[in-house]
Amino acid sequence: MPRRTPLVFLVAALLLIGACAGPPTSSPSTLPQPTPTSPAGSAAAGSAGAGPPIGADSMSGIDVVFLSTMVGHSERTLQIVRLARDRVRDDALRTLAAAVEATEADELAAMRGWLPTAGPGASAAAHHHDGHGDDAALDRLRTAPDADVDRVLREVLADHQRSAADLARSQVGVGRNEQVRDLARRIEQSRTAEVELLRVTP
Repeated sequence: MPRRTPLVFLVAALLLIGACAGPPTSSPSTLPQPTPTSPAGSAAAGSAGAGPPIGADSMSGIDVVFLSTMVGHSERTLQIVRLARDRVRDDALRTLAAAVEATEADELAAMRGWLPTAGPGASAAAHHHDGHGDDAALDRLRTAPDADVDRVLREVLADHQRSAADLARSQVGVGRNEQVRDLARRIEQSRTAEVELLRVTP
């Protein structure tokens, strides 16, 4: 029987809860568009910026779960790129990793700022941080010989960003707060672009 990760269950929960959530409560999106910080910025163009606070009454439980989960996912992304950045040999991969780091640090700050306004559900959702990124993948990257670091980083980061794109895609379909859905759209687009770039072998 195939192993099911917590992300698989969360995506299923997003779809199921969204089916019962009713029509979305929309609010105008005021999130600033990102400014590319490097030549790879277009691939990492999911930056949320600081963003204004979001009222708890405009955010559903599924929005809170998504934000809380994505916080954990982005924290793991930063672990991955920071673990490998000083060992990467390929210039294009180094540039992409730097763009990913800048983008997700920015998104992480925005999401952490939003969650305290979301009420008690934010704390209840915190357990969803677990399971994002296999510790074995980090160990694999940490112990990779210098000659293999670029290849291992491409594989580990591509798998990780693919799961983020899947989660964000589900949120776009079931989320209720328009600002959160706008962030999810841009996360899905940027992570999908990153996965494509990570497939390119120098």
